[in-house]
Amino acid sequence: MRQTHGTTRHRIRIRRPRRGSAFATAAVLTVAVVAPAATPRPASPAHPELARAPSGRSAFGSLAPCALASGPGLQMSEGIPTGRGYSRSTGTVHALNLMIDFPDVRGQGTARQRFEEFFPQTTRWFAQSSYGRLDYRPEMPITHWLRMPRSFRAYGIKRGSPFDPGYRRLVADIAKAADPKVDFRHYDLVNVLVTPNAGPPAAHAVLSVTYADNQQAPTADGVPLANVSFVYSRQDDGSGSLRRTGFRVLPHENGHVFGLPDLYTRGGGDKAGHWDVMSEDWGAGNDLLAWHKWKLGWLGPRQIACAARSGVFAHALSPLNRPEGTKLVFVPVSPSTGYAIEARASGGNDEAICKPGVLISRVDTGVDSGGGPVTIMDSTPHGRGCTRERNVHPGLSDAAYAPGETFRTEANGLRIRVRVTGRDAAGDFGVEITRRASGGARG
Repeated sequence: MRQTHGTTRHRIRIRRPRRGSAFATAAVLTVAVVAPAATPRPASPAHPELARAPSGRSAFGSLAPCALASGPGLQMSEGIPTGRGYSRSTGTVHALNLMIDFPDVRGQGTARQRFEEFFPQTTRWFAQSSYGRLDYRPEMPITHWLRMPRSFRAYGIKRGSPFDPGYRRLVADIAKAADPKVDFRHYDLVNVLVTPNAGPPAAHAVLSVTYADNQQAPTADGVPLANVSFVYSRQDDGSGSLRRTGFRVLPHENGHVFGLPDLYTRGGGDKAGHWDVMSEDWGAGNDLLAWHKWKLGWLGPRQIACAARSGVFAHALSPLNRPEGTKLVFVPVSPSTGYAIEARASGGNDEAICKPGVLISRVDTGVDSGGGPVTIMDSTPHGRGCTRERNVHPGLSDAAYAPGETFRTEANGLRIRVRVTGRDAAGDFGVEITRRASGGARG
């Protein structure tokens, strides 16, 4: 959903179910305060090369042909670099967490218990996924439920609610209620953890939503509340894994404030399956695609290869759950499309992988969030998959290509072949990538 106000857009990320004195002029979010002692700081990255978030076309060097630009008029794009207005995704990021309830829906449990449903698990997830390049520091300056002045019903919150007028009133009321104890200038993003008895259970209707790059949002302490994630009821899939996996709705929602689009569609995880938390975040754990890690600045330039010319290229791909090695080979086929090649194996955030191998996905930066901007190339298109995990798209669970298997396609006058040549003792996958012109085109 996109709404326009003059020349300024605010992006609304809506989750789909599977079954006054503080206010002033708008400015930019800044960083300050230290993390609370209760939250462990992620260890330094094992890889010696720290990646910076992409900032401009000239910064990509030999990778420039593979850094596909965003398409025009999109709500949220897979394009690299990510546009301005989102929270930065590298270095130290301070996340303000406010637990709220309402006069007609009192807080369920304590505010600290609600906070602990997500932390330190979310901090650890980001540290693992980013290889230590994101130092995510959650803070809880208000330790009790922050009572809103209106009833939950009065805000008119329901699935698909636009920002105006209900969320605008809610955000303004949150800022006003928190102002005595919170200086909003000290934070990069805001998590609003709503009492889970407000609204229907997540299995019936997912209300969780993120307003990202929202420059029309109310301001507090001179900064716009432009990147705010709301989390409502608990994502309990009935498997008994809630305490271990229920937190992952927050990495998904925060993915939007960092500029990542939704990969699920109206058909659910039919395009990207369980290979990225921006597609499916229920049930067993999963990581982000290598393309997203590049977009977020979590991969260094020496961990990415760009196959933009004709020829045959051999690479050794290290599984995404390990910090070292080559993580992504990208084959561009047009200014907005190309094929991402990466290795995935069980470990780290990727606990649900039942068939390790080389994952190939088609990235289209001209497709909007929720429209299927990433499509996994299934090595067994007629198979039933290899998993029985709940809320894991089974048909794509065995999509990765194993040693001896080959992917072939033709696109825009190009013939692309990816052959998995083997797997060594260290667990790295060998790939041979062939790019040739066909039909008189030039590769």
